Amino acid sequence: MAIRLYRAHTPGTRNRSVPNSEGIVGSKPEKGLTRNKHSRTGRNSRGIITSQHRGGGHKRLYRRIDSRRDKRDVYGEIKTIEYDPNRNAYICLTNYEDGEKRYILHPRGIEIGDTIVSGAEAPISIGNALPLTDMPLGTAIHNIEIKPGGGGQLVRAAGGTAKAIAKDGLLVTPKLPSGEIRLIPQKCLATIGQIGNVEANNLRIGKAGSKRWLGKRPKVRGVVMNPIDHPHGGGEGRAPIGRKKPLTPWGHPALGKRSRRRNKYSDTPILRRRKIG
Repeated sequence: MAIRLYRAHTPGTRNRSVPNSEGIVGSKPEKGLTRNKHSRTGRNSRGIITSQHRGGGHKRLYRRIDSRRDKRDVYGEIKTIEYDPNRNAYICLTNYEDGEKRYILHPRGIEIGDTIVSGAEAPISIGNALPLTDMPLGTAIHNIEIKPGGGGQLVRAAGGTAKAIAKDGLLVTPKLPSGEIRLIPQKCLATIGQIGNVEANNLRIGKAGSKRWLGKRPKVRGVVMNPIDHPHGGGEGRAPIGRKKPLTPWGHPALGKRSRRRNKYSDTPILRRRKIG
């Protein structure tokens, strides 16, 4: 999808850009595939803020996405390509031959009227879901399962794509967009192609109000707070943080400190860690 630029009619439209809605159907979502989405505004069950800078935003309906693609050997037709407020990728409403309707992530290049299918005998074409063992090396894939039948968990963001670079026994080695290389069982399903809306990271919000519509509240630097509110706070005038390393509001190391637990159960299938920075 291309990017549409605004003219500077107002300060809010200066340097503002939005995705071009060409091909996107602005209809209401399928009622049977939605549910209410409760906004917790970054608070836990006691009402304590555990994730900062969250709150407000427009009311949303959650669209249930078919990440399992477990409807085998049943062809489905793409009926709509819709905007989803809960993710930066678009979604497709698929009508299957048996009458069932499901939402899937929109693969780049899929258009309304195209057909998709899932199964070991499915052809190698965009939008089809196959086991990794039936895919040629170098195929662009997304929505990858970690455990067979567990549903896609990897590569689900807009513009995301991975590639299978090796097969060894019962395992496949894909290279993920983060640079991580890991082992995945060959029986796991993945969808062929790249996820659409590849220009999502190049959009410019343009004004603070657009962030508030997304449910994101303003951020305040720790050095301008009081000492009781942040470890960086206090001092006379414009003072440095007064610490060897920057800290979070709760006193934990920030900005680059790796927080992943050592000897985690999922370390074994990871051959090369993702890139940092």
